[in-house]
Amino acid sequence: MSTACASIINKTPPEIMSMQQRAQWIDGILEKRISTLMPSLMKESGIDMWILISREYNEDPILKTLLPATWLSARRTTILVFALNKQGKVDAYAVAPYNVGSVFKKAWDKKAHPNQWHALNSLIENLQPNKIGLNQSQYWQHADGLVATDKENFLANLPSAYHNRIVSAEKLAVSWLEQRIPEEIEKYKDIVAIAHSIIAEGFSNKVIIPGKTTTNELIWWFRERVRELKLQVWFHPSIMIQRADQRQFDHEASFTDGYGNNVIQKGDLLHVDFGINYLRLNTDTQQHAYVLKEGETAAPTYLVEALNKANQLQDIFTRQFKVGRTGNEVLKTSLDKAKSKGLKPAIYTHPLGYHGHAAGTTLGMWDKQNGVPGDGDYPLHLNTAYSIELNNAIFIEEWNKEIRVMLEEDAFFDQSGVWYLNGRQTELLLVR
Repeated sequence: MSTACASIINKTPPEIMSMQQRAQWIDGILEKRISTLMPSLMKESGIDMWILISREYNEDPILKTLLPATWLSARRTTILVFALNKQGKVDAYAVAPYNVGSVFKKAWDKKAHPNQWHALNSLIENLQPNKIGLNQSQYWQHADGLVATDKENFLANLPSAYHNRIVSAEKLAVSWLEQRIPEEIEKYKDIVAIAHSIIAEGFSNKVIIPGKTTTNELIWWFRERVRELKLQVWFHPSIMIQRADQRQFDHEASFTDGYGNNVIQKGDLLHVDFGINYLRLNTDTQQHAYVLKEGETAAPTYLVEALNKANQLQDIFTRQFKVGRTGNEVLKTSLDKAKSKGLKPAIYTHPLGYHGHAAGTTLGMWDKQNGVPGDGDYPLHLNTAYSIELNNAIFIEEWNKEIRVMLEEDAFFDQSGVWYLNGRQTELLLVR
């Protein structure tokens, strides 16, 4: 395993960029991804022309990853085209009523072609592509962004000679979304560090007063804190309490606030599910904290051991990542190995990147522990990020009940193996 698989979390988050700095970074990364990553992806997919079509406020999820930072949506009908040229490089075009940043060449001369579809056809006929990729996919909603009306208009105007050259761009689309370049990974470390620091602040006496603060108040503190930092969450956080009572664990309720609004008490084991969006990249983290009782200076040994068992499950799981293995294969092998070690595991790990629940290899779902059809059959690729999400059930004699330690940490898979972008939780956070 890579030495980068460190467990220590960086507690000093980096400075958050200004809005202008973020825009410059996003546009620079987009240009670099198109010039350095897109050519190899198009060659591997066998697609020499990729067409993305969107109307304002009904954007293809992938088209939104390609817009300039100052564009918050498509404008009118925005058509982006990538074409693999004879030199093995990619030319990027915009058949649009406005210039689309500096990456895309304007390919609509309204005087020559008043009709936008005719302008697109002119580009197609000039470039003579062998395979035209459109965003349609059965298993990945991210790669299924071509809406019915746009497809109808495209086909109605496209010369019939090109109709049999149309293919699904699923493989190309998923690869574009899941693969990261080195500059993104360096910044991703900072993004995860920021998310970890927010969790540590929330699970502290700065925010929590035992016997007074409620779970709902803590949830909304996370929302407000993120806004104060000029960031965004991509889902509403959840807080769950496990304690020495008669309540049995309910997985669905644990992340849908089904446990209700409870007052946080001394002796509680707290759990948070929290994710931010920054620089178009997303985090997804679950960690635990213990609320110390009077006279305690550390968490009880039985809870420390419960966390250790969940860390053991993480290690078993991430060691099964191999290029070419499918998510379902890794899931089965990991569960079998974990059970042989006496653990009671559940694994539901997903890709991470431009979307929180991103495109790529799915490795289990909480309600599909026997494998996930479609995206679970997709093989692992290098240079991809994942939210290592799982839990281990363990019986706590002192509480006379079974609890779940639910962990979720953001990691990267490269030639060295799986390593955590900003470490992982190996010690319970303490509310003193």
